Amino acid sequence: MMSRVFAFFAICFLSLPALALEAPDAMIKRVSEEVLDIVRQDKDVQNGDMKKIVALVDAKVLPNFNFQRMTSLAVGRDWRTASPAQKNRLVEEFKMLLVRTYSNALRSYSNQRIDYKPFKMKPGETDVLVRSEVIQPGSQPVQIDYWLELADGKWRVYDVVVAGISLVTNYRSQFSKEVREGGVDGLVASLVSKNQSLEATQGKVVKK
Repeated sequence: MMSRVFAFFAICFLSLPALALEAPDAMIKRVSEEVLDIVRQDKDVQNGDMKKIVALVDAKVLPNFNFQRMTSLAVGRDWRTASPAQKNRLVEEFKMLLVRTYSNALRSYSNQRIDYKPFKMKPGETDVLVRSEVIQPGSQPVQIDYWLELADGKWRVYDVVVAGISLVTNYRSQFSKEVREGGVDGLVASLVSKNQSLEATQGKVVKK
């Protein structure tokens, strides 16, 4: 449940030319609504066209997430012992896992809407929390919170908290267990295996 709701909201980010730096909450609200409008009007996406869905996620989601930081937080203290090559593989495989999760969640879109919560940010802050809520027909609302950081003149998401559960913390316990059992290479192998399983059920996603 957590991964599906997280993934649904993760797809609601759109990469746009930065003419001026927007407040993080304004950016999330604007681009979320734009993406939802596209999804509502695109029959191919609604019918589960994975090629089109993956292209949408790849083009419009990825630029708005800091996968390097997300991966390092998810791996935790074991990140420090990984070699540069291992870190690169971890980032790529973790990114691919999330892309596939987003794509699968996009297929299950069913008229959810967003309630945006009041946002406050102190002058000069570069690490902020934006709160929102998923309103789902026939279900209880689900709280979705985004942690964003300002880097290189752009706000990017580095963690999502769904119903009080952090995405990176949720993965950390799993990743830690896999590192204990098979080292960093074992974690990489596990991520590769998960991606291959998802590829078999969703269709091929080409790595860049």
